[in-house]
Amino acid sequence: MIRTALFSTLLLFAAMATQAAPEAPWGRAKSVEQTYAKQRVVYDVAVGAESAMRSVISRAQLLLGLNGSDPFENKVVIVLHGNEIPFFAIKNLFEYRDLMQRAQGATLSGLVEFRMCRLAAEGFGLKAEDIHGFVTLVPMADAEIVRLQQEGYAYMR
Repeated sequence: MIRTALFSTLLLFAAMATQAAPEAPWGRAKSVEQTYAKQRVVYDVAVGAESAMRSVISRAQLLLGLNGSDPFENKVVIVLHGNEIPFFAIKNLFEYRDLMQRAQGATLSGLVEFRMCRLAAEGFGLKAEDIHGFVTLVPMADAEIVRLQQEGYAYMR
C-alpha cells in the first residue's frame, strides 16, 4: 500500500513537471563561467570547403580570445594537409583573397601559425615558393602534429 502511494506521488510529480514545461522534459541547461588560460593547441586541418577553412580560423581566434593573448603561454598552430591547400596558393589569390586576408590577419598577433604538409602540397603540384609567405611548409603533417603534441600542444580536429 505504501509502495503504491509512493509510486502514485512520483507519477503526480512527473505529470506536474511535464505540464509545467512540456517543451523541456529534461529541464534547462545551466551556464557556467569558466576561465581558460595557458593553452597551446594544434589544429589538424583537412577540409575541402572555403567555409570550413574560415570556421577553423574563427575557432582558433575565439580560443585565443578566451585564453588571453600572452605569446609565451598561448599559441595555435594550424597544420594544413588536405584539400584546403590550394586556397593558400599564390596563383589562387584572386579567388580566395578574402580567406587569405583573414588567415594572414590571424597571424599578425604571433599567436596563430599556419604550417603546411610539404608532401601534400607537392601532391597538388605546389612548392614553397607557390604558397603565401605567412605559411611554413613542414616535411609531413602527421609528424609535425605528433612533434607539437610532444611539446605539450593539445590536439584539435
